[in-house]
Amino acid sequence: MPFELPPVTRALLIANIAIYLLQMLTGNALIVHFALWPLGPSMYGDVPGFEPWQVVTYAFLHGGFTHIAFNMFALWMFGGAIEQLLGARAFAPGDVVSVILAALAQRAGAHFCPG
Repeated sequence: MPFELPPVTRALLIANIAIYLLQMLTGNALIVHFALWPLGPSMYGDVPGFEPWQVVTYAFLHGGFTHIAFNMFALWMFGGAIEQLLGARAFAPGDVVSVILAALAQRAGAHFCPG
């Protein structure tokens, strides 16, 4: 039984790997502008601080080879099956909503449970 990756899962794998390679080429440039930073003024001189797009863009950044390898392995293992079950029309927005809810949860956790 051949297994073909559904289109949204395939696109997410390609996008994540492409952005990771770009991240490796540009050093911290992508991290500075697209990582999820705390609300309020920046504590770091070279970081502009929180911007609204970071609630989505952080999901495409990875902390190293092991990080992206395990994330993409999980996406390959489970993403295709979930997309086949739900269909691309439900899977794609569900992925975006999951990314946004995870960002909000992370920000809430950092706010209510600092350090």
